[in-house]
Amino acid sequence: MRIGIDLDDTTFITVKSMIKYADIYDMQYLGRSGTNGNLGLIQNRYYLKVLYGWDDKTKFDFFDKYYKNVLEECEPMPNVADIIQKIKYDGNEIYFITARLTNIKNCDTEAITKRSLEQNKIPYDKLIINASNKLKTCKENDIEIFIEDSFDTCKELQENGIKSYLMTTKMNANIDAGDIERVSSWKEIYEKLQLRVGIN
Repeated sequence: MRIGIDLDDTTFITVKSMIKYADIYDMQYLGRSGTNGNLGLIQNRYYLKVLYGWDDKTKFDFFDKYYKNVLEECEPMPNVADIIQKIKYDGNEIYFITARLTNIKNCDTEAITKRSLEQNKIPYDKLIINASNKLKTCKENDIEIFIEDSFDTCKELQENGIKSYLMTTKMNANIDAGDIERVSSWKEIYEKLQLRVGIN
């Protein structure tokens, strides 16, 4: 079985480091108030625009200054290394497919990502970065199952024949997922994969 996995807020907890540096940028460089206790407003993947009211230029100015720090400080999700090791040991192929950006100043996204995976002992067969169209990427790489925190991506993939699991986060918790199966931990993902593909 070839399994595709998203990175940010699925494999690594990215929102924590993103908000940390976005607050610094918003307050120190823009002279504003940061999140100002409004984390409850995070309801989708565009939380930088929602929380801070940034336009695209401001967002990419922030990325040029802090994207490297954000990626380097991402912590792995609980149990993710152990579970992906089990999935790989059971004979499955692991493809990390991420929309992480590759055009940011002073940030070698691929090198940072590979280093993070290696340091956290997370095995994989292939890493695909800057995958803005995950359906196209999954089709090109014969992905059969995908694990992702974006409801829209899960829905598009599942409508096109790729079984998707939605990792529940603060950004998607209030979305009616319909027939998309939710998972809340990597242990739960493994249990669902055991039932679906009969891995040990």
